[in-house]
Amino acid sequence: MIRVLLAEDVQMVRGALVALLNLEPDIEVVASVATGDEIISAVEKNKPDVAVLDIDLPGMDGLSAATVIHDTAPETRTLILTSLGRPGTLRRALNARVNGFILKDAPVGELADAIRGVSIGRRVIDSQLALSAWDTDECPLTPRELEVLRLASDGADAMEIATTLFLSVGTVRNYLTAATAKLDARNRVDAVRIARKSGWF
Repeated sequence: MIRVLLAEDVQMVRGALVALLNLEPDIEVVASVATGDEIISAVEKNKPDVAVLDIDLPGMDGLSAATVIHDTAPETRTLILTSLGRPGTLRRALNARVNGFILKDAPVGELADAIRGVSIGRRVIDSQLALSAWDTDECPLTPRELEVLRLASDGADAMEIATTLFLSVGTVRNYLTAATAKLDARNRVDAVRIARKSGWF
């Protein structure tokens, strides 16, 4: 029996997935959580074979949780379940060393098969998304430029970003200028739009 933990913040979706997966003869959902902050303790308590994680969760996001699981509970494999079918999102997931990546609009049978594949050590990735990621350029921004741009996208001004990252305001402005130039964006707002559309954050 494959023991599964499911992390999904939408209660109706979570309940439906638990019910459907429990109909599979070889899969048992041993825990389901609504926030990212519950994932690590649920993994420690239930020791699932596979953790099925939504990316966008309240608290810790699914990719951050997958990284922690990989480091602290490597016997639990991770499968990202998301509606964010962008190549950049897949690249971020692969960088987080997830074992699988499947879109939410896939049939439940595909999800069950992905869980089975991941549980035996296969890497399972939505084929169309993998092809589009192959054809897409890498993010040209450095991790720091991306972090500064992400904070700006949340509405933080240069002073707030500087305080958060322990940088000077001038350095923050330099990072934002560099990110805007590298993305060939018209301004900071356009740079945020390009980064979001590409799935880089």
